[in-house]
Amino acid sequence: MTTHTDHSPGTGAPATPDAPLREVDLAVSGMTCASCVARVERKLTKLPGVEATVNLPLESAHVVLSRDVPDDELVRAVEAAGYEARVTGSRSLTTDVSEEEWAGAHQVSDTVEYRGADLLRRLRVSAVLTVPVLALSMIPALQFTGWQWVVAALALPVVTWGAWPFHVAAVRAARHGASTMDTLVSVGVVAASVWSLWALLLGGAGELGMRMEATLLPSRDHMGPPELYFEVAAVVTTFLLTGRYAEHRSKRRAGDALRSLLELGAKEAERVAVGPDGTPLTGPDGGRVTSRVPVAELRRGDVFTVRPGEKVATDGVVLSGTSAVDTSLLTGEPVPVDVGPGDAVTGATVNTSGHLLVRATRVGSETTLAQIGRLVAQAQTGKAPVQRLADRISAVFVPVAFGIAALTLVGWLLAGASTQFAFTAAVAVLIIACPCALGLATPTALLVGTGRGAQLGVLIKGPEILESTRRIDTVVLDKTGTVTEGRMRLERVTPAEGVDADEALRYAGAVEALSEHPIAQAVAAAAAASRELSGSRVGMPGPGPDSSDDKGALEVSEFVATAGGGVEGLVRAAHSGLGTGTTAALALNARRVVVGRLTWLDERGVRVPDEVRAAVGQAEDTGATTVVAAWDGTARAVLELRDPVKPTSARAVAELQALGLRPVLLTGDSEGAAREAARQVGIAESDVVARVLPQDKAAAVRRLQAEGRVVAMVGDGVNDAAALATADLGLALGTGTDVAIEASDITLVRGDLRAAPTAVRLSRATLRIIKQNLFWAFAYNTAAIPLAAAGLLNPMIAGAAMAASSVLVVSNSLRLRRAG
Repeated sequence: MTTHTDHSPGTGAPATPDAPLREVDLAVSGMTCASCVARVERKLTKLPGVEATVNLPLESAHVVLSRDVPDDELVRAVEAAGYEARVTGSRSLTTDVSEEEWAGAHQVSDTVEYRGADLLRRLRVSAVLTVPVLALSMIPALQFTGWQWVVAALALPVVTWGAWPFHVAAVRAARHGASTMDTLVSVGVVAASVWSLWALLLGGAGELGMRMEATLLPSRDHMGPPELYFEVAAVVTTFLLTGRYAEHRSKRRAGDALRSLLELGAKEAERVAVGPDGTPLTGPDGGRVTSRVPVAELRRGDVFTVRPGEKVATDGVVLSGTSAVDTSLLTGEPVPVDVGPGDAVTGATVNTSGHLLVRATRVGSETTLAQIGRLVAQAQTGKAPVQRLADRISAVFVPVAFGIAALTLVGWLLAGASTQFAFTAAVAVLIIACPCALGLATPTALLVGTGRGAQLGVLIKGPEILESTRRIDTVVLDKTGTVTEGRMRLERVTPAEGVDADEALRYAGAVEALSEHPIAQAVAAAAAASRELSGSRVGMPGPGPDSSDDKGALEVSEFVATAGGGVEGLVRAAHSGLGTGTTAALALNARRVVVGRLTWLDERGVRVPDEVRAAVGQAEDTGATTVVAAWDGTARAVLELRDPVKPTSARAVAELQALGLRPVLLTGDSEGAAREAARQVGIAESDVVARVLPQDKAAAVRRLQAEGRVVAMVGDGVNDAAALATADLGLALGTGTDVAIEASDITLVRGDLRAAPTAVRLSRATLRIIKQNLFWAFAYNTAAIPLAAAGLLNPMIAGAAMAASSVLVVSNSLRLRRAG
């Protein structure tokens, strides 16, 4: 446990120059691509003692300070890079903080929510205004007297207010000597709009009664009014706003993993008042003095109670009481942990049976839950988003398009063409280069692909995930709940010589049915299933060899459960109509049955035959959990329980291998259980990593990445969340926890592992369609720009051709409806 100095920042012993003093979180708005992230990080890290990591999806920056740097200076550094910033949280690393304070320092910026709502508002208004603009401009029959002024009035809000995010991003990029797709969008929209305004106000196109005439080629000696291109500017703006809003919808959910994780913990605790010697105080009625308090108010050394069914409030040590604690929420393993005085318990785990008195040892940011939360936050922040393919193309394409447009204008003027013709050719270059198809390439394919995925039970969260899927060569599989069913089931009953297996199961099931322990419930469920299968009520053989003809249910009295050991009870047949001497008959027919761990039976002096002891050893070597049933002072049978492999897991692993992927089994369970599960599904023993602590799963993924492997992680538990976020691709089963789902990149809704290869195939198909879309959009621009520069393409026809290229991209994307 880390020891913290109990003083406030700036007091007490000074920290060493390199020791981190403080963490600060900033909300950063205005970032649109990976180059924005790099610029913000460069500005922040130039400050002395500042280490910064910027997250594009969360639109945030996490700063670690080893020197005293004021918050205002951090904000000014971000603003100097051309973006807006504000402080959302701050945490001193030299003092203790509560879990609520730590959560506040890691809240997701509400800028993501605001920008999404702002984009949706702009999209709705732009779409409503663009429809009549497009109809009036492209259909001569609708062009009434003065139609061009109506078109201008409708289009101007779209190309100014609607396209404002693109204009702002273009100006910001220009200030740093860069260009992105936003630059080309903004310049194309502005060029078409400015030309149209000039034509309308000064060029004669505003005369009442003017009609737009579709001409294939611009005339060098054009005598009529110049063409209007408002519809091109409006359509481009609306299409691109649609794509941008689709991206922001996925960003909006980027921080849900962290919020879900923090909500897993208990909200309140029943704190027990203690005296100076640390012993609980009692009231006048002899009971403990307790009070309900928020978990955030607990401090190290506080004593609290945990009743059956409640969550453990925070990490601590059991002072009194015994119970079985369900740790599957954090560890993912199905077998509860038996605890007693002196044993450690972890916050957010569930007390299944007994009443516990616990002393808090770690609170707030020190707890295991908070540490896993930090791993998730760090993994999400450190995973640099893949730059959009369209942006990478635009980085080269945009400057080239600008250069060609300028050369076209100057070239035709020098060649003696009219100013209108030269400007028309230059505008045609910019319009034909305007990346409508480029902008649609990713959103449309992603929309169709994700829709098809939803039909197949696969939810893909964003376009950057598809590139990760393409490069995957290793798939790490969590065992419990992913490869296996995640709950214990009786697999086999191994009786001693001369003992009937069904008889042993009936005895054990009768006693275990009174216990709340999950292992006991699994045994009881198996016994009940056996009774149903037999088609009649179970009879209990009496002490004599011929008494098995007596049929009836079993009843248990004098039941006793020992935490960490087992259960026992007096079992008899619940006969009716026994006639005289019933009490004597019942007493004669009763047997004291003991069911529990082998070591517990040894402690009780139960005789254990060698064959029973050997059966226990063999079963546990393969990772099974065993309990032993005994009566008449002798162990009679071994009940072997196991978390069974899902029926579809072997097929899923085979499909992953057929895709060229290497499956690796990663689990916190024992070596034997891991090897047995791997053997059943076809994973090589060399690819099994067992006994991995929850906080070490992410480290195991990083080790594989350090070997040069591109790793996908499939899991379902809280303990998998950090590994899912750390992996190059995270796939969470939809039947798992919300934290795992939100930390992942792809959610497999049905909880069937076969959805994992389906997700890989669908992702690869979607990425392939996106690449085809980008290629054809780029090839179209490349082929059409020379025609426009040569004066062989009317800007209006260029706008129609650009729309045709968009239709081609959309049609190609629709092929994904048959994928999977």
